[in-house]
Amino acid sequence: MSVSPMLHRQRAVLTGRRILVVEDEYFLADDIGRTLRAFGAEVAGPVGHIEDAIGILNDGGILDAAVLDVNIRSEMIFPVARELRTREVPFVFTSGYDRITIGTEFEDVPLWEKPIDIVAMARNLAAIIGDRQT
Repeated sequence: MSVSPMLHRQRAVLTGRRILVVEDEYFLADDIGRTLRAFGAEVAGPVGHIEDAIGILNDGGILDAAVLDVNIRSEMIFPVARELRTREVPFVFTSGYDRITIGTEFEDVPLWEKPIDIVAMARNLAAIIGDRQT
């Protein structure tokens, strides 16, 4: 069975992109990572601790985008989000909470409420990355 050119292009929308995944729920982190790889991305992580995310930010590698769980082991992810914003790296939030938890500082950041449609989130992330290049 051959893959249609359209489906192949959809799967390749993140080819050559390095995406940080910060998620402390193991199975969800694994699912996000597998989906992003299926779309062609290189996944940095996934990591389940803010300190590990900071380590990746400072490892000298380029990040093209990030998927950030808002609450990591009872800590808010906002220090990582602020650093990504400073570096002009786009990101999306995932959360079991509603948008009010995020506040106005990040009101422009897409929020994917759990349970997440991971494929739709990956497409949204690809669109955000693509919009930055134009």
